[in-house]
Amino acid sequence: MAVSSSNTDAVLITVDQSGTGDYRTIQEAIDAVASNNSELIYISIKPGTYREKIVVPADKPFITLSGTEGFNTTITWNDGGDIFDSPTMSVMASDFVARFLTIRNDFGTRGKGIALRVSADRAAFYGCRITSYQDTLLDDFGRHYYYNCYIEGATDFICGNAASFFQSCQLHSLAKNLGTITAQHRNSPLENTGFTFLGCKITGLDNATVLGRPWGSYSRVIYAHTYMSSAISPDGWRDWDDPSNQRTVYYGEYKCYGPGADRSKRVGWSRELSHDESAPILNMTMIGGRSWLRPAPTRFRKHVK
Repeated sequence: MAVSSSNTDAVLITVDQSGTGDYRTIQEAIDAVASNNSELIYISIKPGTYREKIVVPADKPFITLSGTEGFNTTITWNDGGDIFDSPTMSVMASDFVARFLTIRNDFGTRGKGIALRVSADRAAFYGCRITSYQDTLLDDFGRHYYYNCYIEGATDFICGNAASFFQSCQLHSLAKNLGTITAQHRNSPLENTGFTFLGCKITGLDNATVLGRPWGSYSRVIYAHTYMSSAISPDGWRDWDDPSNQRTVYYGEYKCYGPGADRSKRVGWSRELSHDESAPILNMTMIGGRSWLRPAPTRFRKHVK
């Protein structure tokens, strides 16, 4: 990552539906950022519900979108069908940050309706609420970090082939039966991708949800130090009706707790990790986070239209 200004100095753009900010819509603020931008851009979004379909294009890196609280700053749309066309918000640019936003797709239970698509490297989300029903978070590709986020859905609601680290997040299943939290899409043992959940919390209806199933035959998902409520069914994992996946997936649990963490009835092809096996994954090595995660700016320069 290289930017022309320091990591504590950013250009400030404000979005306010009342008209007192620089722009009334979030997309207008994003559109105002220069192509091939090399400055940190901090787009501060005033509380409200923004009915917009947002795209952060690939040629506009180093953008932060920030609300004040996840509950009072909402981006929402209502679209379904194709997973790449339906997202309420699509992040295509590297070095992106979102803070304290609700990102929602109101398509409902009719099928795939993505709230957030992340198709870029080095993206981080702090204190965000990401909600839909099926394929809520399309964690498509790149290295991503989610901290203290609330992610809600029923079917494959965290899916894709990114290398992602979820820390202190709540995963809430809406499923009444046969729900699935993850559908990780790793297709080869050579790919350094997978989802790691550290210190998270899983909630939902009793015995209605499993931890994951393989969208790709080498799917890799790890849960560590995570509270699993009775929402997790005793078998824990599914092979997507293809027993050959059982030989190639890497599904592990390490020191999880709660009624859903009992491994006595888990499928035999999932793993209870040892301390040594868990050590490499209980940090940000896979996402290289120490080299690109940055603190929120502390100094701001006014945006000039």
